[in-house]
Amino acid sequence: MERKIILGIFKDEQDILGAVKATRDSGYDIYDVYTPYAVHGLDKAMGLKPSKLTYVCFFFALLGLLTAIIAQFWIGSIDWPLNVGGKPFNSLPAYLPVAFELTVLFGGLGVVFVMLARTRLFPGKKERVVHPRITDDRFVLALEVRDAVTEEATVKSLWDKYSVEEIQQIWEAAS
Repeated sequence: MERKIILGIFKDEQDILGAVKATRDSGYDIYDVYTPYAVHGLDKAMGLKPSKLTYVCFFFALLGLLTAIIAQFWIGSIDWPLNVGGKPFNSLPAYLPVAFELTVLFGGLGVVFVMLARTRLFPGKKERVVHPRITDDRFVLALEVRDAVTEEATVKSLWDKYSVEEIQQIWEAAS
């Protein structure tokens, strides 16, 4: 099944912010907004919720910390105990550098892998460029058409206040 998407191409950062706010206030479903660089305030204008990657990072960092502490305790106290200067076999201060490093490593790699899986970015994936100048200097607002009420003329009149340069329609396979 295919879905129809209306693209509005804008030249200025303030125009895309205003168009996103007006489009969302009018009750339309925003499919996505493509920008050549990060636009401050766009996430609030789109109504996006905060990312849950912070929880993922905390989980993987905690996993790294526990892995480091348990592995070092098992190796140093049970599997291969060495008497180094009369220190106890389970000396926690000696574990801290490795524990810190594994906490950072697991947290960073866990976030990267989860983000790549969540965004479905993988080697060999065919890219989809909605407009050829999007990586240069254009901002694109993609509006998903879910019903017959969303007409191109209605959307154009809404976006004309924000200096829309061009409006296109594309058909995309529903995933």
